[in-house]
Amino acid sequence: MFNKNIKLVIAALIIAYAVYQFIEGNIGNGIFLILLSSIFVFLYFRNEFILLAFLRMRKQDMPGTEKWLQKIKNPESSLTTKQQGYYNYLFGIIFSQKNLTQAEKYFRKALKLGLNMDYDVAMAKLSLAGIAMQKRRKREATTLLQEAKKLDKNNMLTDQIKMMQQQMKKI
Repeated sequence: MFNKNIKLVIAALIIAYAVYQFIEGNIGNGIFLILLSSIFVFLYFRNEFILLAFLRMRKQDMPGTEKWLQKIKNPESSLTTKQQGYYNYLFGIIFSQKNLTQAEKYFRKALKLGLNMDYDVAMAKLSLAGIAMQKRRKREATTLLQEAKKLDKNNMLTDQIKMMQQQMKKI
């Protein structure tokens, strides 16, 4: 909606007005304005369109997810590096059902830019391993599976990893 720098300027202006409210003796207004400015600071680190795309992804609505992601114009300048990583990660998930070559490109770019959660990195590597396995690159798929297994600390992907290892034995 707003450029990331504009969000910080709006937050600074709201905080300045909150300080003015504190000086005038309107403590309640000042506290409310500080809380309001924290929303803009939060949205600096978490892009609102990416958050809405994740909500659509939770409901398994891929066209809706893609619609929200396409509302981000010029992601290189309007998103932070980690947000660009998640932008590419979501597009990788979307394209993994359509075009594997395109999905591989998005997942690699997401890993290069970086993702915050180890689970997301493990999921991206697991998806890349699946793509490599379908393209008959067994050595690359094996290394990606081992990396995903190391990153999966909560054992949320163990079933998928075991299933993929069994499929690789058949190749």
